[in-house]
Amino acid sequence: MKFRDHVVLITGASTGIGAALARELAREGAWLELMARRRERLDSLQAELAAAGAQAVVHVGDVTQRADLDAGVALALERYGRLDMAVANAGFGVVGPLEKLEVEDYRRQFETNVFAVLETSKACLAELRKTKGRLVLIGSVAGYISAPNASPYAMSKFAVRALAQALGPELEPHGVSVTLISPGFVTSEIRQVDNRGAHHSHAKDPLPAWLPMPADVAARKIVAAAYKRRREAIITAHGKLLVWLQRFAPWVLAFAARRGVKGRSEPHPHETQ
Repeated sequence: MKFRDHVVLITGASTGIGAALARELAREGAWLELMARRRERLDSLQAELAAAGAQAVVHVGDVTQRADLDAGVALALERYGRLDMAVANAGFGVVGPLEKLEVEDYRRQFETNVFAVLETSKACLAELRKTKGRLVLIGSVAGYISAPNASPYAMSKFAVRALAQALGPELEPHGVSVTLISPGFVTSEIRQVDNRGAHHSHAKDPLPAWLPMPADVAARKIVAAAYKRRREAIITAHGKLLVWLQRFAPWVLAFAARRGVKGRSEPHPHETQ
């Protein structure tokens, strides 16, 4: 019960890594606030957690709206009296070649994946300082490796990594730890979400079934990293390999990228959020 009676706010909690984190943190004794846009998903998850004896409150909101985030923090204080950890998990991926994308596509990507993460951090900061709590930012292996046809997503995740690197030493004197989570491919709906953030439930995942790490496994690793207040955790074996190659043999990835561009005419999704 690593997080017994700890109050945790999770954005993007309705599915994928966010929902898996809610289940894992509930098993570890946390009191949860689940934030996302889809009420029916949140209500279903809340009922599942309640049936298992966990405490969770639902907050329907959009992370790109600061008022929704402030209301989420206020709800945590009203329901539980404090906030011990915030997980900035909400995000999606904009993909495609530059010539087929508009600048507005990049702005939309940054609104959710970068500015919403920043606003989540700011909205929660005062309360986290009071509890000497934890701030967890969900980045991606794409924060190290920018692949062809995925420049908006990669740019956003590079920015999240830069934010985490700056905030860590900035907040440490106040007792607040910052943990960056950099996953590779994890089971989620992100590859069924289009460039405008709309979910297409019947869209086929282009990845082979054996490649993505199950979300519950990723959640256990993320919770362990947050508990230990680690600076960063790279999740999935292939994610660690890709980051290692980028650091020590970048020519291998450059060669693969050139081959990939030559052999592919359509854009493809990149790493999970």
